[in-house]
Amino acid sequence: MNKAFVKESDNDDDDEALVLAQAIPDGAKNYITPAGYQRIKDELLQLIDVDRPEVVRIVHWAASNGDRSENGDYIYGKRRLREIDRRIRFLTKRMDSAFVVDPSIQHGNDQVFFGATVRYVNGAGEEHTITIVGIDELDPLHGKISWVSPVARALTKCREGDVAQLHTPLGMDELEIISVDYPEPVAD
Repeated sequence: MNKAFVKESDNDDDDEALVLAQAIPDGAKNYITPAGYQRIKDELLQLIDVDRPEVVRIVHWAASNGDRSENGDYIYGKRRLREIDRRIRFLTKRMDSAFVVDPSIQHGNDQVFFGATVRYVNGAGEEHTITIVGIDELDPLHGKISWVSPVARALTKCREGDVAQLHTPLGMDELEIISVDYPEPVAD
């Protein structure tokens, strides 16, 4: 079928939200750190205040040039506008469902909870440092893992010096906790 007659899905953001929502256990909240919430808010404001108005200006200019059927600027601009609107809807939903937790209130605690930066050694003797964050802040390449991940769940409520049991596809692994740190409280 010719692509001109194929309607694009209006629910692409719902598909993305469904994938992320499945990562949150039933009945659990969408925890996020204040810094993560601020990043989402900054992205949303950038899209609303800068990116979208610029694309609207380009689409308006391209539409004034006449024939829209072969106008690349118009076609690309409309597509980009849909992408921006989809992202705005998605970010708005994520902000609405977010439950902001400040990990600095745990400062000085040696027990692992949301927001902790944990240094541990696994059974193979490899040392790792991870920070437990919300699913919207996930960045495994920089040591930020989701609070619903198997490693975070194994470490939660453990203390420095404890050995946590982690079920892996290769069997049981032991994680010895070397240190637990939380960010410093921000002075008002």
